[in-house]
Amino acid sequence: MTDFILNAQARTDLGKGASRRLRRLAAQIPAVVYGGDKEAQSLTIVAKEIAKLFENEAAYSHVIELNIDGKKENVVVKAMQRHPSKQFIMHADFVRVVAGQKLTAKVPVHFINEEAPVKKGGEISHVVADIEVSCEAKDLPEFIEVDLANAEVGAIIHLSDLKAPKGVEFVALAHGNDLAVANVHAPKVAPEAAAE
Repeated sequence: MTDFILNAQARTDLGKGASRRLRRLAAQIPAVVYGGDKEAQSLTIVAKEIAKLFENEAAYSHVIELNIDGKKENVVVKAMQRHPSKQFIMHADFVRVVAGQKLTAKVPVHFINEEAPVKKGGEISHVVADIEVSCEAKDLPEFIEVDLANAEVGAIIHLSDLKAPKGVEFVALAHGNDLAVANVHAPKVAPEAAAE
């Protein structure tokens, strides 16, 4: 298993103007860590460091060791704000991991065996890129696998069709919302081909 470590410093200069100066002049980004039995804490993180860490997709769904001025805290990513066109990270929210307590996190979806329904003449549409799960930190999966090997044309794959890893619960299903994850549909025929 890869270790995910990120260095941060406590931040006292707060507000929108301070955040802009931080990004522009210091090449750092503002962040917040909250949860557990402690107060929320404002942080700064070197932009290059956080960008490098999140080049690895697994970092989004793993416990990260956050080193804040020499004090270590285990956290998971709660939210990340990116620049709308350039896609660099502008702000990050982290939640503290408390042993024995459940946490919620978004986990990426990996689709496998996509060639099977395509061979049957279908086209696949991915409806979601990640799924919100609830579990203890030790059970947090790196990704949720969706196997399309047996999918027929016209099929819609829902959350209830997926097997959740041990100790993991899909948040939407727990709230009675059986979301569509992917669907296999017949290819759209071009109007000129239909006329022939």
